[in-house]
Amino acid sequence: MKMSKSLLVAAGFLVASLGASAAQADAMQDWQREVVQKVAAKQGYPRMAVARQIEGSAKVRLTVASDGTISNFEIVEPTGEEVLDRSIPKLIERLSPLPALPGGQSEMSFVLPLTWSLD
Repeated sequence: MKMSKSLLVAAGFLVASLGASAAQADAMQDWQREVVQKVAAKQGYPRMAVARQIEGSAKVRLTVASDGTISNFEIVEPTGEEVLDRSIPKLIERLSPLPALPGGQSEMSFVLPLTWSLD
């Protein structure tokens, strides 16, 4: 059995600002790409979930300070699988800090979708 992680991060926290300049939009896209890469690198698949062939998806609201520190998180949609839900706070610890926010933003909140999928 082949294991893979599916991450739907980019679509899940598309942060758009009406009237933003092209440079600001580019900076935000670069930041989002860096976050997606960090999540992909840090999100593990709990061994017990692999052994039991457990899959799931969750949504986590993150609040990020200007320096990239995750100041708060809330699981807004748990997976319903205890072994996966218990891994979320550990993942958030590994993710912090994220890259510094672009464009001098002082704080930003967004929903991060997470998926654990066995192929």
